[in-house]
Amino acid sequence: MNIELLREFCLSKNNATESFPFGDDTLVFKAGGKIFALVNLDGDLSINLKCEPSLALELRERYTSVTPGYHMNKKHWNTVQLDGSVPDKEIFSWIDHSYERVSRKK
Repeated sequence: MNIELLREFCLSKNNATESFPFGDDTLVFKAGGKIFALVNLDGDLSINLKCEPSLALELRERYTSVTPGYHMNKKHWNTVQLDGSVPDKEIFSWIDHSYERVSRKK
């Protein structure tokens, strides 16, 4: 996974926007003004994604590259190290899940 592919996928979502509200090292993707992905650009590439709590725990148990969300509510967010240990297809499905979770909230 590389940043260009990740960025293109996130921006393909309906009403998705990107910004740098926390500084030059964190790329934030929002839908309807709500964050669905935060990408760490400083050092090793990683992404924070919102997740249904029981699934979040399951993914942390299954993958060593998935940990509780860095600087986020650890019940609802995971940090995924994009080190190649998780197939891109899985990461894209997790981005979809995160997008759907923030998009359906009113």
